Amino acid sequence: MDAVKAEATAVGLDWLSTAGPLLVWLIVLSFVFIECALIVGLFLPGDSLLFAAGVVLAQHDVEGQAWALSGVALVTAVVGNQVGYYVGQQTGTRFIARRGGRMLNQANLDRAKSFLDRKGFLAIVAARWIPWVRTLAPLIAGAAGMNSRRFMLATAAGAVLWVPTLVLLGYYAAGLINSIPWLNSALVWGSVAFFVVGTAYGAWRYRQEMRKPVDDEAEAASA
Repeated sequence: MDAVKAEATAVGLDWLSTAGPLLVWLIVLSFVFIECALIVGLFLPGDSLLFAAGVVLAQHDVEGQAWALSGVALVTAVVGNQVGYYVGQQTGTRFIARRGGRMLNQANLDRAKSFLDRKGFLAIVAARWIPWVRTLAPLIAGAAGMNSRRFMLATAAGAVLWVPTLVLLGYYAAGLINSIPWLNSALVWGSVAFFVVGTAYGAWRYRQEMRKPVDDEAEAASA
């Protein structure tokens, strides 16, 4: 019976072997950059994606790739935040707040600004673990004229604590339960399903938000 279950698990995960770690790399690096650089990233499941990537790589038993992906994704996160900082520096936070927006509203912008004003350097570091702040922080830091070197150091420190932690946690958590096929399979499918559903829901939410008109009062205040 155990042999049958193990075989069923292997068959169920065949698509992962077919896709290969290369697909994991492409998806992770693309999503990490988008989440850190562009406002649409506010709606993407970055944390669950990094964890799921570690889980999927564990199915291929490629520990070296898990560590390598952690490093490359870390650099991508830093570069993405630098792009967000530059955009904020050039355009400010105009056109972000939407009238009636649930996420893209002036209240959330004010909360993020207040968080950065109170915590400064540490806010940029901690922002990696707060999804809605993670995307807004670079824009606000750039618009506020935060020292670029200070921002670079803070965002790099935050990336070191964020990316490798989640990728490697997923990898080693999956590895620890390899001896329990059904639980291992549940972890894999659960992680992938959460990522797929989260991405679809995020894309839908983003479209809903962007259909709302720009908050003219917020735009005037930013200008």
